Amino acid sequence: MEKFSQFRDRGSGVAPFAPISTPSTPLLSAAHIALFLFRLPIFLFFCTLYFTTLHHLPLPLAGRKLLLWGLMSIPGIWWIDLQLDGVKRGTLSSAPRYRVPYAGSVIAASYTSPLDILYLAAVFDPVFTISYPNSRKVRRVGLLAALAHSFSAPPKQPPTAGGAGGLTDLAALIAANPDRVVAVFPEGSTTNGRGVLPLTPSLAAVPADKRIFPVSMRYTPPDITTPVPGLGGLVGFLWKLLSRPTHCIRVRIAEGVYNTAHATNGVHEVAGAGGEGDGEVTVEEQKVLDKVAEALARLGRSKRVGLTLKDKSAFVEAWRRKGRK
Repeated sequence: MEKFSQFRDRGSGVAPFAPISTPSTPLLSAAHIALFLFRLPIFLFFCTLYFTTLHHLPLPLAGRKLLLWGLMSIPGIWWIDLQLDGVKRGTLSSAPRYRVPYAGSVIAASYTSPLDILYLAAVFDPVFTISYPNSRKVRRVGLLAALAHSFSAPPKQPPTAGGAGGLTDLAALIAANPDRVVAVFPEGSTTNGRGVLPLTPSLAAVPADKRIFPVSMRYTPPDITTPVPGLGGLVGFLWKLLSRPTHCIRVRIAEGVYNTAHATNGVHEVAGAGGEGDGEVTVEEQKVLDKVAEALARLGRSKRVGLTLKDKSAFVEAWRRKGRK
C-alpha cells in the first residue's frame, strides 16, 4: 500500500479508502470456502425473493423488518451492541424517547458498508437519501438503490433535477414525510471506517427545530466495508460477509444536534440563494457540520480527515490501474 501513500491523511496518517484485510490460515481458508459455498445460494435466493416480490407486497412494517432481520441472519449477523452516547449500559429502556431517532428527525450515519443501510432499514425504516459534494440537495432513493450506491463510484456532482427521481432538500423531504425518519450519509461515499470525510452540505438544509442524530456503525471483523466501488468490491464484500461464522455490529447513537444556523438571522436563505447546486455554507452552518463530524469520529473511534470525494475518485482510478497491470 506504499504506492497509495498520497491517499493518507497528512494530519492523522489514516488511509480511509484502502480495503481492510484480515489474516487467515490454510485451515481457516478451507472452512471459509465451505461456509461461503453453503451460504451463497441461500443468500442470493433470499435477496432475489425479497427485492423482486416481498418488498413490493403491502406487508405490515413489522413484517418487512422481520424479513430484513432474516436476511441479515443468513451471514451470521446475530449480535448488535447498541449504546446511546451518555446513557449507562443497562438503562436503555428508561432513556427518554428523544434520545433515539424518531419520526421527523434526521439520522446522520457513518457510511462504510451496505450493512449500514440494512441495519437502519430493519430498525428505523427511514427514507434513504444520497448526498452530493458542493450541494445542499439530496436524492431520495429506495432500499435497493441505497444498497447499490454503497458499491458506486463517489459522486462528482448531483444529477439534473429532472433525472433519477429529481433532487430536493432535507427540509422539504422532512415536511413531506412527517411520520418517517430521514437517513443521510453526509460523507457522500463509503470509507473503511477509519476516517470521517468532510461532510457534504446537505445537513445545512435541516430545519432548526429538527434533531440530527449522528449514528456510527462499526463491524467485527472490520473487513466487511466497501470503500472500493465496482464489481470487485461487491464480490469481495460477499466473500467476507458469507465466509465468516458470525459478524457483530457496534452501534453508537449520539445526542441529537440542532441546526442552530437555521435559526439565526435568515442566514440560510442568503447562503442558499445560488440555486439547487449551491454548496456554499456559512460559518455557523460549518460549525453544525463540524459538530456532527466530531460526533461521528468520536462514536466510531476514528479520525476526521481532510481527504475529499475528489481524493477518493483519484484513489479509485489508481486502484483500477493497479488491477489492470
